[in-house]
Amino acid sequence: MATTARSLHLPTPPKPAIPSHHRLPVPFHFRPRPQRLGRRLAASSSDLTSFPDPAPTPNGVYVPWAAAHPAAAAAIDVDAATEAELRENGFRSTRRTKLVCTIGPATCGAAELEALAVVGMNVARVNMCHGDREWHRGVIRAVRRLNDEKGFAVAVMMDTEGCEIHMGDLGGAPSAKAEDGQVWTFSVRSSDTSLPDRIIHVNYDGFAEDVKTGDELFVDGGMARFEVIEKLGPDVKCRCTDPGLVLPRANLTIWRDGSVVRERNAMLPTISSKDWIDIDFGIAEGVDFIAVSFVKSAEVIKHLKSYITARSRGSDIGVIAKIESIDALKNLEEIIRASDGVMVARGDLGAQIPLEQVPSVQQKVVRTCRQLNKPVIVASQLLESMIEYPTPTRAEVADVSEAVRQRADALMLSGESAMGRYPEKALSVLRSVSLRIEKWWREEKRHEALELEDVSSSFSDKISEEICNSAAKMANNLGVDAVFVYTKDGHMASLLSRCRPDCPIFAFTSSTSVRRRLNLQWGLIPFRLSDSDDMESNLNRTFSLLKARGMVQSGDLVIALSDMLQSIQVMNVP
Repeated sequence: MATTARSLHLPTPPKPAIPSHHRLPVPFHFRPRPQRLGRRLAASSSDLTSFPDPAPTPNGVYVPWAAAHPAAAAAIDVDAATEAELRENGFRSTRRTKLVCTIGPATCGAAELEALAVVGMNVARVNMCHGDREWHRGVIRAVRRLNDEKGFAVAVMMDTEGCEIHMGDLGGAPSAKAEDGQVWTFSVRSSDTSLPDRIIHVNYDGFAEDVKTGDELFVDGGMARFEVIEKLGPDVKCRCTDPGLVLPRANLTIWRDGSVVRERNAMLPTISSKDWIDIDFGIAEGVDFIAVSFVKSAEVIKHLKSYITARSRGSDIGVIAKIESIDALKNLEEIIRASDGVMVARGDLGAQIPLEQVPSVQQKVVRTCRQLNKPVIVASQLLESMIEYPTPTRAEVADVSEAVRQRADALMLSGESAMGRYPEKALSVLRSVSLRIEKWWREEKRHEALELEDVSSSFSDKISEEICNSAAKMANNLGVDAVFVYTKDGHMASLLSRCRPDCPIFAFTSSTSVRRRLNLQWGLIPFRLSDSDDMESNLNRTFSLLKARGMVQSGDLVIALSDMLQSIQVMNVP
């Protein structure tokens, strides 16, 4: 991303003096400096010289600092878009809410992927409902090349198809429009040739037996609705009652007498035979997350995690549970505890519960995930209108704002980025709304009174948890510029993220896969850095490298933590 560093002036309250006699219990260490040597955002034009400028290429185009200084950059890795943002606007400007983009025909090219990464994509999602494995392999490897060649840290999430009832392809068409009053046929007949218009294959062999005349079919969470009017052997004729866009392989939900028909869905396995093949594919390709569709119980998540461990020793693949059914809501806390993260798939969820309940369920899931220290993604129909139009509705902006206010870890684009006409604009809307709401939150000093429950499973974990809780409170009370955390497996960084401090969290890890996985969690800026057990050496080296890249300045106030030493320090950057 071509940027020129500049200095801004943001009014900040004076830092409170920290008494020299102040003591906290070991392992806390406090190293006061005589005075702050300066502020990152000083209002002086001469300060521009304190930031190394991007170097111009022969054709006059500016390139990121890391690309222009490869020898120095090799010692520490940070996402190129985040680095540009930090160098241009400073600590407080960084976005805390992470952004997930579903990759599809509109965004699968190298140039389109890079454009999304520049705007702020943290995680690229591939949906195994669409496309074949070769296509997905190409996307995954394109994301990896983007990271390697352009300096990004975009993680990859693979989303399984699941074993719920869904439609087949639309004869190769990207979509079809269902008009009010039209009669469509849903059939379990299998065919090697394209089906005629308004005839759709259904993947569940018992479909024609299970539905009854008068039942309602919700397509893709209610994007279109049909009423069953006649059954003819394997074919079910339905009249469109709510017109809408029908997409290939969309989920089908059956409603009868005002409630969802769950009996048959409950009998279907959560992970199908196709899903297991896709999971093997994802393991082989080294994806960072596998999202499991239509999770009904925690046992499915535990089984999959055991399978991944057996198939790939030492794997860092995280398992994301998608909450999109009544069964999942009945076992919500157990599912969250078993998973490595959760996705609130509001589209399919809204087809199984009354629409007016979706907002409260979303808030409950987000809150429970935070309590249990699991990242949570709010997904489905955030900016649905931007599939066709260049600007969102005001209601959509309010919806996005509410998810940010609830302090969700991440927001996700689905069709908006996969097949929409304006994927970059849609991502820019998520980014700008997130930044604005987060800034408002900090300006209003809206520190939550949320009591976080104990999630530690050992005494050592309990120490780490208490250190992180204390560090977050200190960061808010002292108005520090950033919290630095040195972590092997990302756990302490995750605990800090759960506390939602005002300042960004710089998470330093030597693991490339841990670094990518941390890119899903609120407020974390993950760096790859080779470290040692000597905290003093780590800090001095980090300060030197970050100052050389213009990402910190002398006088910046930071809190530093380490899960290796379970220590905490407060200091000014020398």
